[in-house]
Amino acid sequence: MYPTVAEVLALPVLRQGRPHVVAGAAGLDAPVRWAHVAEVADIAPLLRGGELVLTTGVALPDDGAALARYVADLAGVGVAGIVVELVRHWSDKLPPALVEAADRHGVPLITLSRETRFVSVTEAVNGLIVDAQVDELRAAERVHETFTALTVAGAEPGDILREVARLTEHPAVLETLSHEVLAYDTAGADPGELLPGWPSRSRPVQVGERTGFHPGAGWLITVVGARGHDWGRLVLVCGDPPPHRHVVVAERAASALAVHRLVAKDTDSLERQAHRAILTELLANPVPPAELTARASALGVPLTGRLLVGVAVRPRITATTKTTQSTPVLLRELAEATALAARRAKVSALVATDDTLVRALIALSPEAGVDAVLHRLATDIHDARSGAPAVVAVGTTGSGPAEARRTLVEAAQVAAAALAGNVERVVHRLDDVRLRGLLHLLADDERITAFAARELGPLLSRDAAQGSRLVQALRHYCEHGGNKSAAAAAAHTSRTAYYQQLARIEQVLGVRLEDPESMLSLYVALLAHDIREADDHTSG
Repeated sequence: MYPTVAEVLALPVLRQGRPHVVAGAAGLDAPVRWAHVAEVADIAPLLRGGELVLTTGVALPDDGAALARYVADLAGVGVAGIVVELVRHWSDKLPPALVEAADRHGVPLITLSRETRFVSVTEAVNGLIVDAQVDELRAAERVHETFTALTVAGAEPGDILREVARLTEHPAVLETLSHEVLAYDTAGADPGELLPGWPSRSRPVQVGERTGFHPGAGWLITVVGARGHDWGRLVLVCGDPPPHRHVVVAERAASALAVHRLVAKDTDSLERQAHRAILTELLANPVPPAELTARASALGVPLTGRLLVGVAVRPRITATTKTTQSTPVLLRELAEATALAARRAKVSALVATDDTLVRALIALSPEAGVDAVLHRLATDIHDARSGAPAVVAVGTTGSGPAEARRTLVEAAQVAAAALAGNVERVVHRLDDVRLRGLLHLLADDERITAFAARELGPLLSRDAAQGSRLVQALRHYCEHGGNKSAAAAAAHTSRTAYYQQLARIEQVLGVRLEDPESMLSLYVALLAHDIREADDHTSG
């Protein structure tokens, strides 16, 4: 907002006086808040700091100690500099005591070798300051209008940070109070330089106020949230002390982020959204880029040098849960329960909702007992959601980012198979779902679909045309290993009627059900058909 001493000396009205810096050159970058003409020696108590003091020296003492005290008093109140005209009192050079004191206190001391109209100097300097203040006010108004428009439009955090980076030309980072990165904009810089080690770098950087600049880190920090309900910090990585307009940008952006969180309370939290973005990219990239692993690390979940286990949690939708909660709400609560279970188990985890399940990627130290951790995690999830039971499934353990996609995909497929199998376990693994798990892995293979259609096609057509239940009768037969009596009981049908259904199935399909290979083929076809039906129902 304010011109520096060097910029003031460059004004034409001062250049005409032939300014010469005789001491305190290191302070020429100090801002000048006002230009003030003062001839008396005891002017310091009347100043507020930041003034450029203009004097002819006529009322200043010649005594060295008094001159040193004069400079010390001015330095004590924080003047920006002292300009002395060498015409009326000192015509050649300034007393050494004055020069030495200015150097000692770091106060710029400038001489003018020509007579100068101080009134013209104050008009020029103060006019420059007023113009700068007006420009600053106009800029603040534009900032206010920009972020008000973003707030009204319901802009996402990424959009808000993008505007912060555009207005300041500095990287902006939104983090939680535990220093995990929720969103960021690098302002064109390399994310690989901004994000690595973020939590450990951010943790010691504190400013002790809601908005403040930390000179050691070079960060402008403002707290995000309502007083008493703060939930994050907005960090502007600027290096040098920021101008006032950047402070305004940071504070208005923090307000917009706080409002967004209040308005979006019925959607996933910012943390879940940040986790989902990374999990989605891990699933889309067999070889994760370095920038993606850096983002995960900035969220407190390092992927390198860790054992990675994919976890999938699917709710068992019952008549009760259908009537009490919608699926999105149920999944959000399940995701928070999963995240809480990970924190209790003291493991790092990326947790997010998907269309039908909650995905998680657990990052464990190489020395961790994987089975024990997963059992505790699953137990805590079940305990938290006892009123809404769920299936917890895991993929096989991977040893780095390149295996993250595989274990996540496996976990989702195991969860789907376990849900269809209706077998209760604390945690389901690939070994537990066996044939059903294999068919889930191959569910998108058209050859499996074609096989099921060939095996069951005539029976499905018969049921559709005549309203019979031959497919269900066949399912009971296969599930009970060919035991006709047990299958009839499960079907709640008399043996005579059930045996007639089996004979009709053999007639329609042209096979003998007692043949082991026929029963195996039909059972595999039924499982494949059920999986495809479930997938179609979910996607629909």
